[in-house]
Amino acid sequence: QVQLVESGGGLVQAGDSLRLSCATSGRTFYGYRMGWFRRRAPGKDEEFVAAIRRTDSTTTYADSVKGRFTISGDITKGMLYLQMNGLKPEDTAVYYCVASDHLGQYLYWGQGTQVTVSS
Repeated sequence: QVQLVESGGGLVQAGDSLRLSCATSGRTFYGYRMGWFRRRAPGKDEEFVAAIRRTDSTTTYADSVKGRFTISGDITKGMLYLQMNGLKPEDTAVYYCVASDHLGQYLYWGQGTQVTVSS
């Protein structure tokens, strides 16, 4: 079992930056990838934000955040970050750190951290 703990959320103004962090429960991580999802409102599905592959650090991003968000981290050590620049009100959401199994399925989710962007 992999436990994930996010931190770094908060209330900011449009155009500001935030950096989210995620740490695993101290175990060495051998899953295929880690990433970030977000849920913009209660009852809505989570949407993909960004991911990074453990083996070669290949990154992928949702079109809505490309050029503004950067995912990074030491995946084997279970550390993950999301640098968010140029935040927009539509980025307001609960952000979840996720980790996959060795096949790439996202099985492990953190408790989420709230990001609120005011206009």
